[in-house]
Amino acid sequence: MATKKAAGSAARPRQHPREMATDASEALFEKYHRSRDPALREQLILLHMNLVRFLARKYAGRGEPLEDLIQVGTIGLINAIDRFDPTRGIRFATYATPTIVGEIRRHFRDRGWAVKVPRRLQEISLAASRAADSLTQSLERPPTFKEIAAAIGSTEEETIEALELGAIYEPASLEAELEQDQEESHAVLGDYVGEEDKEIAALELRARLHDALSRLSPRERAIIELRFFAGLPQVEVAKRLNVSQMHVSRLQHRALVKLRELVKELG
Repeated sequence: MATKKAAGSAARPRQHPREMATDASEALFEKYHRSRDPALREQLILLHMNLVRFLARKYAGRGEPLEDLIQVGTIGLINAIDRFDPTRGIRFATYATPTIVGEIRRHFRDRGWAVKVPRRLQEISLAASRAADSLTQSLERPPTFKEIAAAIGSTEEETIEALELGAIYEPASLEAELEQDQEESHAVLGDYVGEEDKEIAALELRARLHDALSRLSPRERAIIELRFFAGLPQVEVAKRLNVSQMHVSRLQHRALVKLRELVKELG
């Protein structure tokens, strides 16, 4: 009996972190979509924090503390929860991932701007950087802020501030290669900053188009779907709807005008 149970457990496929929270939250999303209850929203945020942590870790080790990336990713999660419509048939993890990643990338882009750093903090930052390299070799691990501060004779708070400001005093080259999970990735900083995420814009546009289509009349919606989703010619659409080709042409033109206006309104 124990052997069968163990075998059954071993045979069960391991679920991806981005899917785990989604499976447990479908009913909760339906309730929140209807009620917009802040308590349900809070539950959904907590339920999907593992997704945020999973995505934030992919960008760790690139000059920003992991906790900061998680906070930024949480903003993306909240935006995704507020915009998500469970009736569209899209899994939440699929919908939310580009939004969360987009917020993290924008964070890197915004942090890349140069700022004027006081001279004293520049000096502390340089000393702290050298001490961090030296301590990493001697301790065979990354040193803590407290250890760095003690090595340069500064306070822990001042050391942290100097290192953070020093990281943006002179922006890193967009061609600088980044380490990724201790493997050679040949990824560069430019892959993560300085550009808009086209996938997010496309996803939001598709969502607005879906909403706009639902507001057309049944016949107008059928014509748009047959013509532009199924790719049928007007002659074939006219046969299927049992109307003249001229009537299909008029309805198609009217539906497209409506769609453009609706997509603008929903944007």
